Amino acid sequence: MGAGGRMSVPPSQRKQESGSMKRVPISKPPFTLSEIKKAIPPHCFQRSLIRSFSYLVYDFILVSIFYYVATTYFHNLPQPLSFVAWPIYWTLQGSVLTGVWVIAHECGHHAFSDYQWIDDTVGLILHSSLLVPYFSWKYSHRRHHSNTGSLERDEVFVPKKRSSIRWWAKYLNNPPGRFVTVTIQLTLGWPLYLAFNVAGRPYEGFACHYNPYGPIYNDRERLQIYISDVGVLAVTYGLYRLVLAKGLAWVICVYGVPLLIVNAFLVMITYLQHTHPALPHYDSSEWDWLRGALATVDRDYGILNKVFHNITDTHVAHHLFSTMPHYHAMEATKAIKPILGEYYSFDGTPVYKAIFREAKECIYVEPDEGEQSSKGVFWFRNKI
Repeated sequence: MGAGGRMSVPPSQRKQESGSMKRVPISKPPFTLSEIKKAIPPHCFQRSLIRSFSYLVYDFILVSIFYYVATTYFHNLPQPLSFVAWPIYWTLQGSVLTGVWVIAHECGHHAFSDYQWIDDTVGLILHSSLLVPYFSWKYSHRRHHSNTGSLERDEVFVPKKRSSIRWWAKYLNNPPGRFVTVTIQLTLGWPLYLAFNVAGRPYEGFACHYNPYGPIYNDRERLQIYISDVGVLAVTYGLYRLVLAKGLAWVICVYGVPLLIVNAFLVMITYLQHTHPALPHYDSSEWDWLRGALATVDRDYGILNKVFHNITDTHVAHHLFSTMPHYHAMEATKAIKPILGEYYSFDGTPVYKAIFREAKECIYVEPDEGEQSSKGVFWFRNKI
């Protein structure tokens, strides 16, 4: 873990640190957001419409090639080879479409171009094609960025306190149980979050990303939630027509399974960005925006870092400056590391290991015992 966590660390905290997993410092940073920004070359904040579209066109070329090869040649393969070819297609197509998802996410942050209407148009088309309600996600995700690390106001992957742990948790706190939990999280986590706000911020009333009158949104946003729903319904109808024309199996193989992989990557990426034994969460007595934004971690996905447009290994910089285009984020990350020092978090653990480690170590949060000065700071625990 790249973050130090040695600044003003009480003895009781040091005992809970192991190996390289040092806790993120919880004291007020000795720098300001403006000082961090000054360390970044000014051109990193410039958005280029042509360059942004070039990444999207590149992704579409790959998507088209994979689609052409699969639909043109796979049906001629003998059965043993087709059993290998389709999983390869699903993995490649799902990975590249995750990159398309990331570009749509950039549109929601106004990081695609200098023109809001272009960002919203591109984002609506891309996210709708992946069955994501664009404006609905844009607004809830914006609130996540505004309240990262807050136990009361963060929007997603809000950890539970010990008192909120359900009775069945102890029966899942073992390798088979964690495997089942992670599998459900990766396959159903995203649609459950959109439809029922599972793992999201608690609201009074039914919170749903498809409901314009739900508690997530205010009156100024409701019309755009309707537009998001229309986009998803239009693509759903298009898929229905494809099923009639090509058959259900064809649509599942060509579109459905890659979409499941996109959803799994999305959940895994965001979960690992905000879940780590070294990351604090704060209640209202301690939380502030900068410390919350720094309570996130960069990860290494190998070659997939580039496929995912570096949303994986530049997430700290993204939370500090969310309108910065992804193609400048690596340069910005290198520039801010000396300023952030111990407050910069990086974990190079292979993600297939990290997700099961975090599922084991990060079950609920509570403050350190005996540390009256940090009662509003919560850390992950796993003892049930």
